[in-house]
Amino acid sequence: MKSKRLMATDWRLTGQENYLKGLQLEFKTYFPADMNWDHDHCEFCGGKFSLKEGDIRKGYTTGKGYLWICENCYVDFRDEFEWEVE
Repeated sequence: MKSKRLMATDWRLTGQENYLKGLQLEFKTYFPADMNWDHDHCEFCGGKFSLKEGDIRKGYTTGKGYLWICENCYVDFRDEFEWEVE
């Protein structure tokens, strides 16, 4: 678990607590929530989720798959954001 001081200075934190704190997440294989989209980005580090080779293919998402969190960011922030995983 990261210390509060490190959490306060982590470049990936840009107000996500306003919409991601305490959510129920699912670990899933990436699939675009809208067929007009070809990719999404991790809500923290900006890593690219897509169906293309070399991009992130699995991660944590909200029920509808509109918001995605990569595995590394999930591990780094799971305690601070109090996530539950289905």
